[in-house]
Amino acid sequence: MSILSRFTDIISSNVNALLDKAEDPAKMVDQYMRRMSEDLAVVKKETAGVMAEESRTKRLVDENTKEIAKYTELAKKALVSGSDDDARVFLTKKMELETLGASLETAYAAAHENAVKMRQMHDKLVRDISALNTRRQAIKAKVAVAKTQDRVNKLGASTKMAETASGAFARMEAKADQMLDQANAAAELDSTPADPVQVLEAKYKNIDIDDSVNNELAAMKAQLGL
Repeated sequence: MSILSRFTDIISSNVNALLDKAEDPAKMVDQYMRRMSEDLAVVKKETAGVMAEESRTKRLVDENTKEIAKYTELAKKALVSGSDDDARVFLTKKMELETLGASLETAYAAAHENAVKMRQMHDKLVRDISALNTRRQAIKAKVAVAKTQDRVNKLGASTKMAETASGAFARMEAKADQMLDQANAAAELDSTPADPVQVLEAKYKNIDIDDSVNNELAAMKAQLGL
């Protein structure tokens, strides 16, 4: 499997399955973003490697081109000097380098194409992560609002329960009052009726006490000259 195919598989990993089974969308999008960031780190490293290979093959092409130019000039100098044999040696080397150069150009073209594709893939992944991060914030905001709404709903249910309980408390209070009234009535019925004789006896006993107090008070005033 080529590098490009391998990293296409990385980017198109089974994200939908990951999100579909999510119980908490906010946590799952965070997990997905972590995976995407890990993928980006790998793609960045591989992209750098492919770009380095492109630079290496380009350098070999340039060096080979310089060598061809060098031996071409040497062959010319040999001919000017009247040495056909020397010129032939230089031209033979030049032709060997030209054959090598064709292979190097092919390698460089392939390396350049790979580098372009990897850079495009890397840049697209960076853009996608940026866009997904924005969507992640929106998802987390929605989840936060949903959780708040759920708490509000539960508190509303508690309020309704308190209202129901208030009605029940009123009924229990009325029942308690009724029970107290019944208990007081029973206590009153159970009490021993007052003896009329004893009531009158207490009345006249108090009169005697009051007379004694009044007599004592009059004697004290007389002593004081009042």
